[in-house]
Amino acid sequence: MLYGREHEQVAVDGLLARARDGGAGALLLRGEAGIGKTALLDDAVARAGTAFRVIRAAGVEYEAELPFAGLSLLLAPGLDRLDVLPGPQRRALEAAFGLGEAPEDPAAAPSAAPASAPASAPAPADRLLVGLATLGLLAELAADQPLLCVLDDVQWLDRASLDALLLAARRLQAEGVALLLAARSEPGASVERQLGLPEVRVTGLAEADATRLLTERAGPDLPAAVRDRLLAEAAGNPLALTELPVATGPQAHTAGGLPLTSRLLIAFHGQVTGLPPATQTLLLVAAAEESGELDVLLPAAAALGVGAEHLAPAEESGLVTVTPDRRIAFRHPLLRSAILQRAPHHQRLTVHRAVAGALPDGDRRTWHLALAATAPDAALADALERTAVRTGRRGGHGGAAAYERAARLTPDRDEATRRLVLAAEAATEEGELARAEALADEAAARTDSVLAHALLDHVRATAHFWRGSYPTAYRLLLDAALALATSSDAPDVVEPAHAARMLFQAFHAAWYAGEEPVAEALDRLAALPLAEDDPVAPLARYLPAAVLPALGRPAAAPARAALPPAREAVEAARRAGAESPADLVQLCGATLVLGRDEETVDLGGELVAEARAKGTLGVMPTLQFFLAEAELFHGRHADAELTATEALDLARDTGQHQWVSQLSALLAYLAALDGRTERCTELATTALATTGPQTAASAAGRPWAHWALALLDLGQGRAAGAADRLHALTTGPHRHHVSATRAVPDLVEAAVRLGTPDRAAEAYERFARWTTAADRPWAEALRLRCQALLGPDELAEPAYRAALDLHATTHRPFEQARTALLYGEWLRRTRRRTDARPHLTAALEVFDRLAAHPWSTRARTELSATGTPAPTPQPSQALPNPLTPQELQIARLAAQGLTNRDIAAQLFLSPRTVAHHLYKAYPKLGITSRTALPTTL
Repeated sequence: MLYGREHEQVAVDGLLARARDGGAGALLLRGEAGIGKTALLDDAVARAGTAFRVIRAAGVEYEAELPFAGLSLLLAPGLDRLDVLPGPQRRALEAAFGLGEAPEDPAAAPSAAPASAPASAPAPADRLLVGLATLGLLAELAADQPLLCVLDDVQWLDRASLDALLLAARRLQAEGVALLLAARSEPGASVERQLGLPEVRVTGLAEADATRLLTERAGPDLPAAVRDRLLAEAAGNPLALTELPVATGPQAHTAGGLPLTSRLLIAFHGQVTGLPPATQTLLLVAAAEESGELDVLLPAAAALGVGAEHLAPAEESGLVTVTPDRRIAFRHPLLRSAILQRAPHHQRLTVHRAVAGALPDGDRRTWHLALAATAPDAALADALERTAVRTGRRGGHGGAAAYERAARLTPDRDEATRRLVLAAEAATEEGELARAEALADEAAARTDSVLAHALLDHVRATAHFWRGSYPTAYRLLLDAALALATSSDAPDVVEPAHAARMLFQAFHAAWYAGEEPVAEALDRLAALPLAEDDPVAPLARYLPAAVLPALGRPAAAPARAALPPAREAVEAARRAGAESPADLVQLCGATLVLGRDEETVDLGGELVAEARAKGTLGVMPTLQFFLAEAELFHGRHADAELTATEALDLARDTGQHQWVSQLSALLAYLAALDGRTERCTELATTALATTGPQTAASAAGRPWAHWALALLDLGQGRAAGAADRLHALTTGPHRHHVSATRAVPDLVEAAVRLGTPDRAAEAYERFARWTTAADRPWAEALRLRCQALLGPDELAEPAYRAALDLHATTHRPFEQARTALLYGEWLRRTRRRTDARPHLTAALEVFDRLAAHPWSTRARTELSATGTPAPTPQPSQALPNPLTPQELQIARLAAQGLTNRDIAAQLFLSPRTVAHHLYKAYPKLGITSRTALPTTL
């Protein structure tokens, strides 16, 4: 029976009710050790009853470095259903659990090569795919009845398992799944990992409830003085109230100066000490072996002279139970910690060695051998490196720990240093920046190798980049690339191809550091003597040739030839071995920089589809950002919002804070277009926030966010605010960004409205040079519009007319309508009302069709001022789209004839969530079934 937990039980009941009713959700119980979290989990299972299917697991301290250990235990009941998952997700989960891993290729083992390995190297399983597969398997387990998924001791869960479960939790919508987790927090802890889930803090019992529990446990005859002391020491902690009264020896009542967790451990020590020595040994084996499987525990115990019969005293005392699936379960997680803590070091080493002997060859056996090692061991170090390689291929965290432990066990100094370099690189991949830098410093102090120092600078640069120190990251990468390209002691395979890969990343950092670093990185890249058959060569040629002219700078000598279509660079890269969309993503950015938006739409759409099919989802937020930009510039606002919304969800799921910032800013711009003021402001605030928990730097989405807020001001007649933002954007350190370049016409309009056209002069001159380099009719149309606004007045009309003629040859309806609106306003101001009406009417029609409400209002006001009543907007034009972006995306795919399962695979949802959104969409569209979708959308 639980005392005083009504509040927590209400929260759990709400979670169960949502799943029972076809919804889904997650809840985290957080509190100190012994506070009652496990009891609440047990109570939830009891309250769920037979109406729910229950799966359960717990984090184990020794499992923290074993990737996917917790997840494989939790999902074991559903492994027979893997076939229902989409192919990429199924393969990722099979690889994560070691069920479908390809035979190891010795040639593929790492050799401290740059983190951006050649395209031919084996790609690790995408961690996002593992999370999506987890969601799919949970949904499948809930197909017949609601599912309660219980996970205790989350603080000890391995990082890979936790990330997969958190991703699944964020995407739960209508699967009938209740995910209930518990995590320990320690009093006074300054930092707790925030998991992004709804939380209930479990605190101590009220005095009356604590007294009732103590009386039930210790009996009514407990002396009053002892009772009062226990109540004071326990401070409402239920485990303390349960265990301290029955602890053997006086220490339970004389350890008041220790933290409560320590007193509980002492209490458990006393209970274990009273058991026979053989039983204590068997419990130590169970505490050290992470799975609790009797098929492993008993052979390991037998090697120590202990048999199954010695388990009985522990069962009789209630310290452990044997579950129906033949596993040992401890009464409380602290009991495991107490058993391990009380054992002498040499005994723990012996037990780990015995457990390793009972396990088959594999990562678990290697880890236990490593925990038992007391001296360098070359063979064991080799095995640990193989474990690290497999961990990386499975997409799991833990490779850094395996490489580091391998380095500690390696007798050869140079080989140990190489493994420290690999550990630093793996820690960077796993987001452990402080650990990566510490490992890099240690490795750097041990070697004079130019290659090793270049790789370690790459590690440091990555840490600086994610903290927002872009200039430092850029300089480290540039210097490392130069060292690689000119080194005489680096292997031939490293130079200059790997130098090029570092320069690509230097270019990425430079993009946020300023225009001069961008040009320097590209000049260095263009000068590298790359072999024609190198997959990076086409991109290394294309990027400087596209971007440098866009910056108003001459390209370096190798890049001065006329720039071919991006398609030619794609085909050349593929012929040379580029296989992944990640190998080609920067071509999408380069085409945008130079205004080849039509190529961005074509290439971006192709690469996004390819990434979906191959399951290389980590690159999708980047690709979709570029694609959404191009869709926006073409006036396909709804498509751009769908693309950016999906990308934002993926960026959040994968922890890509840079793209969370940029995509939020792009969506803020789309909200500004149709006048959703609150939405625009909210998204811009998100974009302008820091890019992650480890950085205090400016957000990556700052340029787009400021353009969005400026456009909101401009559309609503606040020219002064718009001009201030746009002037800072187009003349500041980010003036080379796509958003800053494309924002210049807005600055010109705002400055002219304020009567201060000189504020736009510098930006306009740069924009004019850019339009010459872009050589696109729509770009020249925008330049002519700026020229018409800036004057002189007698040249305005020819410029407007020429701009409209060019607009007519391209499909950019929003910009064409804005030019028509400005021309119509100019005509009305010159008292040519009759001439103004057709242009204002045409602009109004386009703005209404695009739901660009602020601009519709402005065009309607101008048209009325000519003496012609403006048409009343139709109800469908006045209201926003009734469907959410996700509903619209699902409805569009359903209209194409895709099944719910097909749609779910494409959008990384569960089939039940797809059905849920379709049934919400039908009444909004005024239809009753999917057969009507093709004629409705």
